[in-house]
Amino acid sequence: MATIAFASSSSGLLFNKSKETSPRNGASLFHYNGLKPVEAKQFEAKGFISTSVRCKTVKAAVSAPKRETDPKKRVVITGMGLVSVFGSDIDTFYDKLLDGVSGITPIDRFDASEYSVRFAGQIRDFSSTGYIDGKNDRRLDDCWRYCLVAGKRALDDASLTKPVLDTMDKTRVGVLVGSGMGGITAFSSGVEALVQKGYKKITPFFIPYSITNMGSALLAIDTGLMGPNYSISTACATANYCFFSAANHIRRGDADIMVAGGTEAAVTPTGVGGFIACRALSQRNTDPQKASRPWDKNRDGFVIGEGAGVLVMECLEHALKRGANIIAEYLGGAVTCDAHHMTDPRADGLGVSSCISKSLEDAGVSPEEVNYINAHATSTLAGDLAEVNAIKKVFKDTSEIKMNGTKSMTGHGLGAAGGLEAIATIKAINTGWLHPTLNQNDLEGDVTIDTVPNVKKRHQVNVAISNSFGFGGHNSVVVFAPYNL
Repeated sequence: MATIAFASSSSGLLFNKSKETSPRNGASLFHYNGLKPVEAKQFEAKGFISTSVRCKTVKAAVSAPKRETDPKKRVVITGMGLVSVFGSDIDTFYDKLLDGVSGITPIDRFDASEYSVRFAGQIRDFSSTGYIDGKNDRRLDDCWRYCLVAGKRALDDASLTKPVLDTMDKTRVGVLVGSGMGGITAFSSGVEALVQKGYKKITPFFIPYSITNMGSALLAIDTGLMGPNYSISTACATANYCFFSAANHIRRGDADIMVAGGTEAAVTPTGVGGFIACRALSQRNTDPQKASRPWDKNRDGFVIGEGAGVLVMECLEHALKRGANIIAEYLGGAVTCDAHHMTDPRADGLGVSSCISKSLEDAGVSPEEVNYINAHATSTLAGDLAEVNAIKKVFKDTSEIKMNGTKSMTGHGLGAAGGLEAIATIKAINTGWLHPTLNQNDLEGDVTIDTVPNVKKRHQVNVAISNSFGFGGHNSVVVFAPYNL
């Protein structure tokens, strides 16, 4: 693409050197130094014997890492809820992914005819019926509407309906749903009112519906949940940060249940226009369904998306006591920072590789046990390869690993991406099927891991990781596995 593009293992964007200089002011805000193949300190899994086995068999270990056994500290998943380009039903969402259906379409929410990018992973036919009362539904920014629907559907999925919750100590149930950008429509409308009509015409909902903590707050207000409640905003790493922090609240004994995830609604004039200004997006307007193509040599940027993905995370002891249906187990996670640049990746990839290593350490699993990766894979020039290079530093033998990119079909949901992808990861664990990565026509030579190109594959998942990285060098990795008593 004839643009700059962000380059970051954390954001997945790349700046084209030919555009380093701005015609307006003589200098770009950003500078790309290039992704150099510098070796980083690798994760050492001491005591492990690599054996040639099929993916269904965990590789032999001399001394296995210590996995959590205390039922008060083990964290399980008992409910899932989402809002996506494929609707709000979990099974429909995953069936569409398995079928390789693209949710990328031309934008019609606003007039984008003059925009250089005119397509997105736009949510259509969204319904909040039964989840949000009409008066509030008309006022709320879509970011919070998506959050409330996904959150309440997750609670329903966990059999935590209002009558059930009313029998519980609600101070032991918390909410941690973040957003990368918050109520961007509410914010834009408030600024527009200020500029055009003056401050007296700003709605009193301007601030409350703009700030990023409001998703968690509104969900708690509607359900009466009084436990730990806040939001995290770490750009596209947001949802994974929320899962990691929510799990730690449970492990520390702060809560029995945490409702956690991410939400975003940035397919707006401001959101799309802002990313166009960054020259971050694919410009494949004539063929939008082929625009998101992780690891393909012809990728030219990411496709903006939206939605919400929420998990009910619960202490195992509590889940067993109430007879909950346990979907999967959260084994651990980690967060790190590149500490390098707003958008450029570290040349040595240490931020990402160390995050993966720390997540495995926290989970008590060895690299040899991991055989599925739901990758960040945004379809950008530097970010895709940076992630692959970091993965190779941790997993010295990738022959048994399969890796796919959900964003090839949904677009990049920004702060919601990790939530949607956690659900895709858990569905892979439960179904034994991995969804394809679409538009894999000319794979980068450095990508030697099976990316599940274009067609779904059967795969029994032993341990899975889901990666999310964000602007500012924020790295986050979470680890899931089948639940075994």
